[in-house]
Amino acid sequence: MGSNKREKIKMTEQEVADFLHASHKVQVATIGKDGEPHLVTMFYALLDGKIAFSTYRTSQKVLNLRRDPTMTCLVEDGGEYNELRGVALYGKGAVIEDPAVRSKVGAVVGSRMAGLPVPEMGEPIDPALAEGIEQAMAKRVIIVMEPDRVVSWDHRKA
Repeated sequence: MGSNKREKIKMTEQEVADFLHASHKVQVATIGKDGEPHLVTMFYALLDGKIAFSTYRTSQKVLNLRRDPTMTCLVEDGGEYNELRGVALYGKGAVIEDPAVRSKVGAVVGSRMAGLPVPEMGEPIDPALAEGIEQAMAKRVIIVMEPDRVVSWDHRKA
């Protein structure tokens, strides 16, 4: 693909922000101890505009990030080639243990996973759901993607 076509299908900053806000699954790649990619799909929320998700503090992702914070995230959509769009973020994964951040991200992701209306970050949620999320989050940490570089494409523009 020529550079002219690449520029034509690139998303604007606002389009990237809107796309990430409308999506909820991200493919996350970290680097394993032997250098191989470790790739998983996670539900995410946006924390201050950045991809954030919860995972068990003893998960392979966390072990990898504590050893080497290099992380890549891919959010994509589309069934046919001319519908494909996506955002790839390259940077570092920050492991956050702060209970307040864990609760905020947990409320959004937990609501989404339970099939309930998804609150905006920091909005109060049903107390029963909040209690269940707090229990589920007790052994978890939050990973926040700190991107150094963002690449996007939207083939619907072509």
